[in-house]
Amino acid sequence: MSLGFRISGRIGKPVAEVFDAVVNPTKLSGYFTTIGGASAPLVTGTTVTWWKTVPVEVDEVTKDKRIVLRWDATDADGKPTYKTSIEMNFEPLDDGGTFVTIAEQGWHEGEVGLKKSYLNCEGWSQMLACMKAYLEYGINLRDGYYRSELKGEPANESNV
Repeated sequence: MSLGFRISGRIGKPVAEVFDAVVNPTKLSGYFTTIGGASAPLVTGTTVTWWKTVPVEVDEVTKDKRIVLRWDATDADGKPTYKTSIEMNFEPLDDGGTFVTIAEQGWHEGEVGLKKSYLNCEGWSQMLACMKAYLEYGINLRDGYYRSELKGEPANESNV
């Protein structure tokens, strides 16, 4: 068995706009990958870089519905040892909004995997809140959110 989590929330914008805010590197950089940006659009079969240092493998992009990504999970020393899988689903709502669900799974059981899964759960929850603020109100909540970002450094497990 591996460790994982699922978070979700409603964004008051149409599904096409919410989906585009994730696949479009300019928009993603406006609220999530604010330091270092995103290197390219999310396209099935490609690898993009977030924050100038994090490779993200794009396994599936189904327009306005689903995105599946993989990226490195690290051991206690911060060395990549295996990959976790991220699944994002976008559901149009009757009120014109979008219900977004983000799940990440695949951490190895144990103290290190548990700690790192909790850290990523925090990160994805924060990403969803930032996306809501960005799309609904034009606000970048990420600006100054983490101590690291006040220094101009992307957030990671050692500097948040």
